[in-house]
Amino acid sequence: MATNDLTPSVGLNAATGGLLQGWPHVIQSLQDIFTTRFGARIMREWYGSFVPNLLGRIITPNEVTPWFAAVTSAIEQWEPRYRVTRIQIVEVTRDGQLHFFLEGEYRPRATYGDFTVEGARRINAYANPDGVLIEERADPAP
Repeated sequence: MATNDLTPSVGLNAATGGLLQGWPHVIQSLQDIFTTRFGARIMREWYGSFVPNLLGRIITPNEVTPWFAAVTSAIEQWEPRYRVTRIQIVEVTRDGQLHFFLEGEYRPRATYGDFTVEGARRINAYANPDGVLIEERADPAP
């Protein structure tokens, strides 16, 4: 079977139990990575990110760089189907919440070693002391 014949990753929707594939599966995967602390999974202690360690901190300008480092390193390590090309702050609120967006390349067959880019994708990310919310950004990347 040729690499191009393989379908994008398929999984279960964590909320509904239904089928989830393609880009929505990547969004769910990123949400899982960002909410899993290193050492939280038995037999997979190395899975996760530093993002949970940053939750609860008041986000000041000095805290933005560690957030970006935690997010981009986690994506690079655990989600080959998305490659970040740009990260931008949208808003930092007075109560310590951070809204930023990621722009990057969607590579649906990267888990099979085929890093062909299907297109650009943008992701909204909202961080506050309670957690992180990831969602697809409505406006397409240029």
